[in-house]
Amino acid sequence: MSTQTLNIEARLQKGTVRTYRIPTEEPESDGTLKWDHTDLILVELQAANKTGIGYSYASPAAAKIISDVLLSAMEDKDALDITGLWYLMQKKVRNFGRPGIAAMAISAVDNALWDLKAKVMEVPLCKLLGMLRKSITAYASGGFTSYDPQELKSKFEEWKEKGHHIFKMKIGRDKEQDYKRIEAARDCIGNSQLFVDANGAYFPKEAVAMGEVLKEFNVQWYEEPVTSDDLDGLHFVKEHVPAAIRVAAGEYGFTPTYFNRMLSSGSVDVLQADATRCGGITGFIKAHEICEAYHMPFSAHCAPSLHMHPGVALHNMQHIEYFRDHVRIESELFEGFVQATDGKMVPDLSRPGLGIEFKHANAKKYLIN
Repeated sequence: MSTQTLNIEARLQKGTVRTYRIPTEEPESDGTLKWDHTDLILVELQAANKTGIGYSYASPAAAKIISDVLLSAMEDKDALDITGLWYLMQKKVRNFGRPGIAAMAISAVDNALWDLKAKVMEVPLCKLLGMLRKSITAYASGGFTSYDPQELKSKFEEWKEKGHHIFKMKIGRDKEQDYKRIEAARDCIGNSQLFVDANGAYFPKEAVAMGEVLKEFNVQWYEEPVTSDDLDGLHFVKEHVPAAIRVAAGEYGFTPTYFNRMLSSGSVDVLQADATRCGGITGFIKAHEICEAYHMPFSAHCAPSLHMHPGVALHNMQHIEYFRDHVRIESELFEGFVQATDGKMVPDLSRPGLGIEFKHANAKKYLIN
């Protein structure tokens, strides 16, 4: 019996990386941080006359690792061998420290590789991964602590008009103000689901005490009540808040080992991961596999254009975050950006890869490197 090898030539050429700094509409804050801009790291890779794009919302330092180390390591490799390239990148950053900036650099390149592979195959990424649903729930997010109760209601009204039925707000900066803001949010959205995110603002017993307030307003989701570095603290909160409130964390996970520790310690009810941080779509899939092993729900953090395709392909995925800042950036800079309709995102199956192309002309004013 003879065998034939299909010869798809997809040798990587030297890629490019650029950094863009996009101002926010106004100064924003959460429970532990204030900011006035978002940095976008864009990677473009070429092979087989196709261009794949990948990105991360990361420090410009990530672009330095990409330009000085990762892109040269990719050159002349087969773009279809993503697993091998992912492990090659892990080795290349060993002496930099894998978590943090290095992981976010790898994420941007890995995301570009997945977009490129699907384009070479001329299929949407969700088809390459294997779809199991037509759409993924996208919850509205961005109720910053910098919004007073009236501003928060105004933003949530916008989301309501667009058909969203799950809303997330930030808490943790001012206890008295937070009570008024949660009250205003519940008044605005009626019986729709309300999520809160403390961004690690509390100590464990403070977080449990806040859980009683959340119960009063029928809040169903309590994200990072304490820092996600404190797995024992997360476990304590999870065990002591009302059972109807799910504790979620994981957005600052960079490696499969971290996600496994989070779940083996019983620290959360829902695992979150972010493909702009955890090693790209490859790392995101690994995080999902850990969720499957623990029979745990899975949710994506931010970057909706990036998470939509794996969102319709991964079994334990519950929803993705339709984060206000990233929606604004991606709708302006990505041709083919998919707007959420009635609280769901539906991949455009007529477009290959991630379904987006970068609008360089629109982005030129934001370029910093």
